[in-house]
Amino acid sequence: MREALSTFVLAVSMLLSGVVLPNPATAAQDPVLDEVVVTASRIEEKKKHVTANITIITAEDIKQSPARNLGELLAEKSIGHIQRYPGANTSVGIRGFKTDSHGNDLKGHVLVLINGRRAGTGNLAKISTRNVERVEVLRGPGAVQYGSAGMGGVINVITRQGTENSVSLGVGYGSFEEKEASLGATIKQGPFDFAGTVSYMSLDDYKTGDGERFHNTGLDSRIDFSANGGYTFFPGNRVSVILTGVDVDHAGNPGYLSQNDLDNYTDKKNVSGDFIYQGRDTNKKFTWLARYFRGKDEDKWFDPTESNPTGWDKDEPTEQVTDQQGAQLQLSTRFKHVALTAGMDWVDYDIEATWTPQQTEYDNWAGFLLAKGFLLEERLILTGGVRYDTYDVKVVEPAGRSEDDNHFTPSVGIAWLATETLKLRARYAEAFVMPGADQLAANYVSFGRRVMGNPDLKPETSDTWELGADYGSGPLVTSLTWFSTDFSDKIEFASTSAGDSTWENLGSASMSGFEGDVSFDIGQLMNWRYEVKPYLNFVWLTEFKDDETGDNLKYIAEKQASFGIAVSDYDGLAARLNFAYTAEQDVDDWESGAFPIPVGTLPDFFITDFVVSKRVFRNEKIGAFSLRGEVRNIFDEDYAYVQGYPMPGRSFFVGLDWAY
Repeated sequence: MREALSTFVLAVSMLLSGVVLPNPATAAQDPVLDEVVVTASRIEEKKKHVTANITIITAEDIKQSPARNLGELLAEKSIGHIQRYPGANTSVGIRGFKTDSHGNDLKGHVLVLINGRRAGTGNLAKISTRNVERVEVLRGPGAVQYGSAGMGGVINVITRQGTENSVSLGVGYGSFEEKEASLGATIKQGPFDFAGTVSYMSLDDYKTGDGERFHNTGLDSRIDFSANGGYTFFPGNRVSVILTGVDVDHAGNPGYLSQNDLDNYTDKKNVSGDFIYQGRDTNKKFTWLARYFRGKDEDKWFDPTESNPTGWDKDEPTEQVTDQQGAQLQLSTRFKHVALTAGMDWVDYDIEATWTPQQTEYDNWAGFLLAKGFLLEERLILTGGVRYDTYDVKVVEPAGRSEDDNHFTPSVGIAWLATETLKLRARYAEAFVMPGADQLAANYVSFGRRVMGNPDLKPETSDTWELGADYGSGPLVTSLTWFSTDFSDKIEFASTSAGDSTWENLGSASMSGFEGDVSFDIGQLMNWRYEVKPYLNFVWLTEFKDDETGDNLKYIAEKQASFGIAVSDYDGLAARLNFAYTAEQDVDDWESGAFPIPVGTLPDFFITDFVVSKRVFRNEKIGAFSLRGEVRNIFDEDYAYVQGYPMPGRSFFVGLDWAY
């Protein structure tokens, strides 16, 4: 650890001394560290008061991106390791952990939120980037704030609120018969506000960078909707209803390109609704939140046998449906030197599947307390938190057992504002992933062998240390973080003395590395009336090994980076050229068909995208028209996020948007 700390200190010194800091006289009035975030403490706070590493993807970043869903957006920004398949299925990994992309996000290792509550899915392809105000990424543990799965990070998708009256319409057409249409509106009328969008797209089979047609990779239709409506009945007191959803119809499930299945497909849905009351007292001493949410996540796989290159297809479809409901209550108060947030969370999942076990239930209650101290005229920030989770699980069909367990999670942090624009921070945080219902309580026979849950299983746990520095003022914004994580009690398959299948806490791993970003607005430095901003984001894992074998963990890239340049005249013209790099990684070579499965290498790759939009007409009576052009994978790279599933080659898109 001493060597890693020395490396971190050296890197911070180079970061702060190797660039020309802007003259304070030319710095922006509001430093970047005064930006308001909500994910780290579950309440609005300035970024300079956060002791964790927070990355913010703004509405402007989303607008200048070719991404249509959260998975594509995080891949472009190199937030973490992406596993992306054709047919709307994408997971993301942060610090060596990843989301669970099939239904039960309690069992994932990276947590996805919508407006601060569980999204009910770890499949990022199901989450649209339309009607999104910003995306906040808490890198590292967020279990104290949000519970199970917040181990590698927490991704919070925050929807827009209406602040003006507007309406928009967009249409577009692109390569591989891509068709898109969208309708959006915002309303601000007295105490009532609304922001919403609905969009449609369809896509045909694409060609890879090698020019080979990858059959059965299109989708018949995808419909996304998002609506956020609220009523402010007293200053600072708002009740709101938020609806979000996606419906993907007949998305191709092609298998490996080398074993291209021509007729397998999936239908996917994720819908949810929230009822929220947020308020504060007249003196702004107390703030509170009460929320109830309900949702459903569905995946259905159709495997006709007409095209069956692997020999595994069957005519009966398979399906998994997760019914989710939950509630949040929290109360916050601020004294002169201390801020406190206390509350409770509850989630209830009922999961039905066509495979064994066919029905399971999860019930998770938790209480938490988050504290923040402000010392030395708010230049020294101390944070701490504790959370206590209880969970009950049950295997309903075939009849198994009911089991319960609990877990206590702490975290502490410190931040020092060396100046108004420079923050140094450190944090220690624990995280956990609760065992699944089948892992704890199963009792059934599968393929002639009895499967028994292990009631003595402990949650998977991690301990993370991190150090960081953030600077933001004028044209320069930069951040650097070093982290080290010990992962233990990994749940793995095992056999009992009687020869039954079960699960035990067997595995452990170590991860460490650096995360950083820097951007510099040359236009602001030169007092130009437009933005010219080069930028760089990177992740470099210095260690990601299995403690038992000493081998590098599979499906993890050592290095990732995105860099490029953004240009805007702040008056209808915006363009962005983005390069995204992913290093090679070790993977299981399932495509080989050999047994035992050999370890292969997924090659590294660069993806280059270009997006430009220009307002071409504006009239007070009929609104404004803008043209949008995209070139994705400019250099026609032949690449894959998952071995055997190459992604699209070069493609073009042109769109026309009207706004009034």
